[in-house]
Amino acid sequence: MIQSSSLGRLPTFGEDGAVHVVIETPKGSPNKYAYAEAFGAFQFKMVLPEGMSFPYDFGMVPSTKGADGDPLDILILLDEPAFPGCVLEARLVGVIEADQRESDGTWERNDRLIGVAVKARTHAHIRSLSDLRPGMLDEVEAFFAQYNQLAGKDFKVRRRGDAEAALALVRQGRDAARS
Repeated sequence: MIQSSSLGRLPTFGEDGAVHVVIETPKGSPNKYAYAEAFGAFQFKMVLPEGMSFPYDFGMVPSTKGADGDPLDILILLDEPAFPGCVLEARLVGVIEADQRESDGTWERNDRLIGVAVKARTHAHIRSLSDLRPGMLDEVEAFFAQYNQLAGKDFKVRRRGDAEAALALVRQGRDAARS
């Protein structure tokens, strides 16, 4: 039996310094899933509109806490979609720092880390945001803006940060989860 917080308590970093990631929603899925620590299982959250799906695997960095109180979000580049609950290691390449306006009108920080699965082949050459194909980040930001709009929220990009900025956020998130 899975203990209620087993995935949420995985170490943040692997032995080689890569971050651990728990995939919540696979690439191509029109369904949004999120790990529900209280249940120790993945919970169905919503269905995206017809023709809309997650552009890349989406998950969380365990044993972290972001400004929104949830584990840090991460988008993973991988050759083929993973599955909810799959644990992998990823190399951070950057971050989309963003603010999100909740349904009640309050704004909170809700960044999206970007990583490459350590065992990826197709994306193995990607070491920084500048290695991504032209327009990719614009498309990802547009996806999150539309996704949030459907949930009655706004998503505003503050800036794009490099791998060092992403690593700093993960370390802050790890420290916040420990306190």
